[in-house]
Amino acid sequence: MIRTQRLAAGVCALLAALTAGIAFPAGAVADETDQAAPKVELVLDVSGSMRTRDIDGGSRMAAAKQAFNEVLDATPEEVQLGIRTLGANYPGDDRKVGCKDTEQLYPVGPLNRTEAKTAVATLAPTGWTPIGPALQQAATDLDGGDGTRRIVLISDGEDTCQPLDPCEVAREIAAKGIGLTIDTLGLVPDAKTRDQLICIADATGGTYTSVQHKEELTDRVGELVDRAAEPVVTPVATEGATECAKAPALKAGLYTDREEFGQQRWYKVDLNPGQELRASVSVAADRAVNPDYGVLLRAVTVHGREIVRGEATGNGRTDVLSTGLRYPKPESDDDTVTAESVCLQVTNSFSAAAGVKTTPGLPLELTLDVVDGPSRASDVAAFGLGRGWWLLGALVLTGFVAGLLWGWLSRWRVAVWRTN
Repeated sequence: MIRTQRLAAGVCALLAALTAGIAFPAGAVADETDQAAPKVELVLDVSGSMRTRDIDGGSRMAAAKQAFNEVLDATPEEVQLGIRTLGANYPGDDRKVGCKDTEQLYPVGPLNRTEAKTAVATLAPTGWTPIGPALQQAATDLDGGDGTRRIVLISDGEDTCQPLDPCEVAREIAAKGIGLTIDTLGLVPDAKTRDQLICIADATGGTYTSVQHKEELTDRVGELVDRAAEPVVTPVATEGATECAKAPALKAGLYTDREEFGQQRWYKVDLNPGQELRASVSVAADRAVNPDYGVLLRAVTVHGREIVRGEATGNGRTDVLSTGLRYPKPESDDDTVTAESVCLQVTNSFSAAAGVKTTPGLPLELTLDVVDGPSRASDVAAFGLGRGWWLLGALVLTGFVAGLLWGWLSRWRVAVWRTN
């Protein structure tokens, strides 16, 4: 009996080792290596104008607090998050004092959600709007480390502390080459505020979003915090053409451009036989637009024949609209077949609301990926399951080996029992 127990234990150990060896082959864990923790600082305008009650019947401050609470609950564990305020403490008229009114409400580091929420709950609209000084201090708060660094600025008004221009501050931060991105959100801002927030975001490759509802604010701040945890990808500025023949030739990567209202932008990608093109585009309505709009992404040949398309529509929210497409170029036995130039056409049907400037164009973000496409049915199955394919194979093989060993062990035990 003791020999039987030892043998059973040995079989279990063998199966465990076999499963581990197949499911997680050498080098497979390399993809999960520790990376530097991403850092995010939320910079919130707490100036007196945040008392204004024009967001879903409540004050701008109430909408910001609700958004912060929900975002804090959903912040990924790996993100180190901090909170800085501007205009939260000094209610007086001394401009020199008011323009120094920025403080770190919660330090950048591992997040204690209860402490962070408690700190946010104490805020009340108070003073000036020193955006430039707040950005300078926020950049210092995020200093150090090799991970992603992101500032998310939420404001409802233009900086009141010139001549320290917040656009120049953002450009200085970008010039340091520290990989820090500033995203801006405007709470029902006027044209001057919008232009300033766009300028700040553009200086560091960030994004600007105009917000008019609580849900929009919560969703957008959450998206930006989540984005900090994603691998760092530096967008490349490009300029689409007005027709396919003049389109810039692009490789796999992330690109930014601006597209006028109702305009078409053309880009070109070379695709070899057996490769698959995956493309997606996002167009942001960063100002008030008329309801009912859409974005169309088409892949066409250089002769104008449509290959495939993707499209999306919106119903009136000021938001980001995205769509995508996939085009596999089949393999060929003909050695003379060369790369095919695929033209990508991006079209939007946004229209500006009355009195809204149409320039600069709407922010456009284009993502391109060219990969080896599936050529056999088995490749299609493997492509669809991703890493799950390896795990499924490991489980099937392990089950087969386990069945053989268990059958042999059972027969051996019966033979031992009969001899005894």
